[in-house]
Amino acid sequence: MKVLVLGAGLLGVTSAYFLRQQGHDVSVIDRQAAPAAETSFANGGQISVSHAEPWANPGAPLKVLKWLGREDAPLLFRLRADMRQWLWGLQFLRECTPARTRRNIEQIVRLGTYSRDTLQQLRRERDIAYDERTQGILHFYTSEKEFSSAEAPAAQMRALGCDRRVISADEAVRIEPALRHIRPQLAGATYTVEDESGDANRFARELARRCEEDGVRFLMGHTVTALREVGGAIDHVELIDAEGCFQRQRADAYVLAMGSASPLYARPLGIALPIYPAKGYSVTMPVKDASMAHQVSLTDDEYKLVFSRLGDRLRIAGTAELNGYDRDLNPLRCEAIVRRVEELFPGAGDTERAQFWTGLRPATPSNVPIIGRSKLPNLFLNTGHGTLGWTHACGSGKSIARIVSGFAPEVDFAFIGMARPRVHASCSGTAARAS
Repeated sequence: MKVLVLGAGLLGVTSAYFLRQQGHDVSVIDRQAAPAAETSFANGGQISVSHAEPWANPGAPLKVLKWLGREDAPLLFRLRADMRQWLWGLQFLRECTPARTRRNIEQIVRLGTYSRDTLQQLRRERDIAYDERTQGILHFYTSEKEFSSAEAPAAQMRALGCDRRVISADEAVRIEPALRHIRPQLAGATYTVEDESGDANRFARELARRCEEDGVRFLMGHTVTALREVGGAIDHVELIDAEGCFQRQRADAYVLAMGSASPLYARPLGIALPIYPAKGYSVTMPVKDASMAHQVSLTDDEYKLVFSRLGDRLRIAGTAELNGYDRDLNPLRCEAIVRRVEELFPGAGDTERAQFWTGLRPATPSNVPIIGRSKLPNLFLNTGHGTLGWTHACGSGKSIARIVSGFAPEVDFAFIGMARPRVHASCSGTAARAS
């Protein structure tokens, strides 16, 4: 079949790669000049199956109320006259029950484990390097309350096959000596040895090159303006090319992988996607003092920050601001991240040369992505991955390629628009729905 993939971020590139492996004629369309130039450009760098507890959990409503109005809050609802934001917020609150949280963790862990395995296999087969580190991920806590509340989700993850071990503060410092500066403040930690980290943007660009070698065509600098339906199926995609000329592109199947923009293109087709942009921030700085800099990828759950070592650079990313499609950098939020880095690892990074970035994560209320067939038989969805796009990219891309090809995915996940597969890879639960 001829397949058009709309979007050249991590999800679009991995979808294109695995579709080509299935033998399809694949083209990728993106408005940017190069792949992975938006949300996949400077994310936190973690392949974090252990980061499976969703933002929406039983403790979230009180935290959100406490953080309202705080410019440096880890999760900031900047209330606007935007019905989509309010509806998303109500759905978010609905996902905060213990039962829904457990179910969403199950979905996120199952897909994450499969995706991490798929990434490792792809890395070996195609010899892709991206400053990867396989030293695990350590979640540390400077609050006894936060540490205590992490124990139940960690136990659930272990039961699902994600070995997130609860460890003492002293063991955390042994694993990552850079934490010695805050040893008196450490309440404890969890550690997942199988998790990884690496430069998502570099991976996406390297994989895009492999795609091109395999015959995938990339139409960069082409802006999709509409998906047109005729007779209950997508007939063509309308776009403006790099020279400003109008074009129509036709295919047998279409994969919508446009991140936060996905609901804007789906809505005119009568498809409501429960996705809202969550603006995330990152700081990248050169290592200044290697003796103070972390080697292991870290997660500061209290402040909702992740720390990755990308060669001789430090990448710190996190927080979420729900403020529509605004991409402006808020200096106060940037300063809050740098301040926290200096509290934890004083002098480790060259803050004078820090580079700040923000991107819009396509967040569902449950943190469970939307993957599968839409109500239109030739339109497929691979979107809504929120903060876990890098973690879930390879598994999602391989799964959507199998769905487009008429095969059951290899992971038992609640893919939309199809019966749940019955396969040996165990997975259950309910994903976010699209109608």
